[in-house]
Amino acid sequence: MMTLYTICLGSNSRCRHRNLAFARRCLAAAFPDIRFAREEDTQPLMLGRKALFANQVACFHSPLEAGDIRLCLKSIEWQAGRRPNDKPHEIVRLDIDLLLAGASVCKPGDLKRDYVCRGLKELGIEVPGSAV
Repeated sequence: MMTLYTICLGSNSRCRHRNLAFARRCLAAAFPDIRFAREEDTQPLMLGRKALFANQVACFHSPLEAGDIRLCLKSIEWQAGRRPNDKPHEIVRLDIDLLLAGASVCKPGDLKRDYVCRGLKELGIEVPGSAV
């Protein structure tokens, strides 16, 4: 059975747009029907580091379970150079979060962010229930 997954990509490194482009190539290879909303530059949330983020929402179908999707996303982050020692410096080379797995809300707080709401609308994604 195919499940619709919705994700959000983000990066605040100086190569943020290149990092998102890398993620898009990897994601398109893994999930051929993936669709991307527009990439947006956004102000950092809850970080002292003032570097802008590049963010983007995407959706795709897969027969994989949500846990396997998360492993795939973490692998792409790792390939883009994300390392634990970047966290204390608030450097996010690439972050890919699973927002929705079918009707299951995975990151309810993220679904309230303006850029996520715009991306969901652009892609025609309905948020299940009253998560937003």
